[in-house]
Amino acid sequence: MRILYVDIDTLRPDHLGCYGYHRYTTPNIDAVAADGVRFSNVYASDVPCLPSRTALVTGIFGIRSGVANHGGAAADLASWGPERRFSSPLASGSLPAVLMQAGYHTASISSFPLRHSAPWWTSGFMEAMNLTGGYGLERADEVLPGALDWLSRRGQADSWFLHVHLWDPHTPYNVPDDYGNPFAGDPIPAWHTEEVRARNWHLPGPHSAQEPWGFSPDEWGAPPPRQPWNLASDDDVKAIFDGYDVGVRYADDAVGILRTKLDDLGVADDTAILISSDHGEAFGELGVYADHMAADEATAHIPAVLSWPGLPPGVQDGLHYHLDVGATVTDLAGARHPSHWDGVSVRNHVEQGSNAPGRDHLVLSQGAWSCQRGVRTRNHLYLRTMHDGYHAAWPDEMLFDIANDPHEQTNLVDDEPATVASARALLDDWTTEQLGRSLVPRDPMQTILDEGGPFHVRGHLPDYLQRLKETGRAEWATKLEATFGA
Repeated sequence: MRILYVDIDTLRPDHLGCYGYHRYTTPNIDAVAADGVRFSNVYASDVPCLPSRTALVTGIFGIRSGVANHGGAAADLASWGPERRFSSPLASGSLPAVLMQAGYHTASISSFPLRHSAPWWTSGFMEAMNLTGGYGLERADEVLPGALDWLSRRGQADSWFLHVHLWDPHTPYNVPDDYGNPFAGDPIPAWHTEEVRARNWHLPGPHSAQEPWGFSPDEWGAPPPRQPWNLASDDDVKAIFDGYDVGVRYADDAVGILRTKLDDLGVADDTAILISSDHGEAFGELGVYADHMAADEATAHIPAVLSWPGLPPGVQDGLHYHLDVGATVTDLAGARHPSHWDGVSVRNHVEQGSNAPGRDHLVLSQGAWSCQRGVRTRNHLYLRTMHDGYHAAWPDEMLFDIANDPHEQTNLVDDEPATVASARALLDDWTTEQLGRSLVPRDPMQTILDEGGPFHVRGHLPDYLQRLKETGRAEWATKLEATFGA
């Protein structure tokens, strides 16, 4: 079996045609989904980039591995401890190592391990290639030559696993100008009304409507290619949606080029294709634009499309972690995943074309932009915020009816106390259970708090308090000062 894993950074499923999006963003991914299995409710257990991919490659939750942040002590993988033998199970039991031991030639084309100082990503990859010499955000046209060359040299051989990492939907949406805007005439998603924009305009926090690039509108010195200065008008809102969707379409074009290459090599019918992501991107949810700052639906919900020779097409709509997709792929590949993995395979269901029931609930964690954990049940999402990342409008607890309010517009904490109490108990029980299995002596979320908070917001508060006061949002500055000090 040949396996191509196209890992498209920052891809939210509801901007893909095969998940019901109204724009023509993903004809090539849609074609893969039509022939394969579409997982409709896959969530990254830990977000954003470094925690998500660390969880995927090690097979375990961030609360156990210790990786929950983008800097500080919680950005490094824990040791296996005194029971570590000559080879750590974190390395010998990584996803690519499991496939390598099953006879696959494993290769990764990605700048991720260099960008995030994550050498553990390479454990088990026989070839780990940063062919652009980049630190992230390389365009698809820069990544594709290396991937096509690799396929030209090895694609017709049997038993390989190739990971290709595309960055194009990741802010700042740097698709070349001459690509144009295929969505210039398309309306934005109907949920984001003028009422939503006007409400968000007054909210605080990095990547808010008044500073969608970070902590100030000109933080980068010049506007990113396809983002507005701020979200002061409907035209600005359209520009930011269009910028992201153009990035999605550009990555989808690359998927089409890779599929054509497989066809030209005569191996398309004998190659499995997995298309997924590390996390999503918010566009107004919780007041955030063009980034991934919470443990919420916009950030943790990711697509997963798997086309596997011989598998019947279908939809799996149970709740699953991205770790479950990893376990399913290794299982289908004939590899045995280690007992310490947290992922659960649904191979039998996808082979039989039946719908796996999925998990009763999922626990989601964010530690790089805020300190937040969520509990996703079939219909609801409960969020507990331990550090709001200077989004002072976020209460300590939130509850959303995701089935009817996927963009998190109405907090139901005061309206559904029984649902909140149940979610609290689930989160507390899960945390206790996982800490009993953890490789680190304490919850990495507490480590982040003790270090001064999430990596991406450290040191920004004094200047940001001043900006809030200068932009008519002094009440939020007062609240942040009361919470964190001046």
